[in-house]
Amino acid sequence: MIDIKSMSMPELASYICTKLEEKKIEVVLSGGSCVEIYSRGDYTSYDIDLINRYNDTFYKIKAVMDELGFKEEGKYFIYEGTPFFIEFPSGPLGVGDAPVERIEEIATKYGTLKLLSATDCIKDRLAAYYHWKDEQSLSQAIWVAQKNKIDLKEIERWSKKEKSLDKFKIFLEAIK
Repeated sequence: MIDIKSMSMPELASYICTKLEEKKIEVVLSGGSCVEIYSRGDYTSYDIDLINRYNDTFYKIKAVMDELGFKEEGKYFIYEGTPFFIEFPSGPLGVGDAPVERIEEIATKYGTLKLLSATDCIKDRLAAYYHWKDEQSLSQAIWVAQKNKIDLKEIERWSKKEKSLDKFKIFLEAIK
């Protein structure tokens, strides 16, 4: 018997990801939970954003979540006794105006979690900083950059396309 209530965030996300994949529905972790993994806990999120990569119809996702014992409340799925809430933003999977090319995987005893790469996690956070002046997202991007091997040239190239090289320079100074 699987005890969902005792699962950590990565375990729960991997469990859901795997159960959906068994039904040919591909989701990828992004957002704050991705930051939590890559920042090694410097940031904590209870919101598990699983991007519906190929825009499968929502009723297929809902059917799987119902099978697993989750209840739909507004835009979230909740499992009584766990602090996490699951959201399925629609795809396509992207950061800013760019598609995501590389998906990482983390294996847990409950399945395989698919998630953005550390580089794309940073771009995801920087997009919020660039376009909405979200300072917290800048801090999250810095934490991820400080604890992971990332592709700074790719982030700079992407930042240029996002017309935000000035803000990229602020990020760059902060991680030095």
